[in-house]
Amino acid sequence: MGYETLNVDVANHVALIKLDRPDAMNALNTKLLGELAKALTSAQGNDKVRCIVITGSDKAFAAGADIREMSEKSFVEVFMGDLFGPEVDVMLRIRKPIIAAVAGYALGGGCELAMMSDFIIAADTAKFGQPEVNIGVIAGIGGTQRLTRAVGKAKSMDMHLTGRFMDAEEAERSGLVSRVVPAKKLMEETMAAAGKIAEKSMVTVTAIKEAVNQSQEMSLSQGLLFEKRMFHALFNTEDRAEGMKAFVEKREPQFRDR
Repeated sequence: MGYETLNVDVANHVALIKLDRPDAMNALNTKLLGELAKALTSAQGNDKVRCIVITGSDKAFAAGADIREMSEKSFVEVFMGDLFGPEVDVMLRIRKPIIAAVAGYALGGGCELAMMSDFIIAADTAKFGQPEVNIGVIAGIGGTQRLTRAVGKAKSMDMHLTGRFMDAEEAERSGLVSRVVPAKKLMEETMAAAGKIAEKSMVTVTAIKEAVNQSQEMSLSQGLLFEKRMFHALFNTEDRAEGMKAFVEKREPQFRDR
């Protein structure tokens, strides 16, 4: 499938999706988000894909939503059209692991897109921000909610109310990103992480993703029960039996996703 705003490559069980609107610093418009939803859906349905990586350019992961596209829209248009809603819903339904590889600017919608991944690996050049206050709106793709859960109320309020950016070092220190690597090694490190995930049992990986995501929605007691039941359920899989047998026999497991 050809895309106008993305480059998509599948190799070694990893789908690499690269945002490609260089003239607009990968700003998220309706076209890009629509194509991203299609690419993610395709990756989810492709048995050869076991992990997904989303990245941008060295200069910008995505510098925000496309303000030119939004500037002339009315409340009725964005409300009744559910601006960005359907595309975001697609991403949140993807069950395979998603890694965001972020270099340069990840601002506004770009920061929100990165936060919708399962974890972020950042180049040391990365800068994160939710500067919507500067144009008279607030974040609209989860920024006030996910950023607050990631870094806490104080830093989230600081960033949303002042529009300031957070560099990669602060982002890692605050829990927004999983690790920071030299910019030249960003894709090498990210693809290595994706490759590690691709080696695991997809049944187990999917269960982990669901359990961790439930931790954001449930009370601790509910989350612990959900985790326990998932743990118990995996004892009915061939991959659990193979994994434990391989450990006892001191060899690498041969998972079959069963």
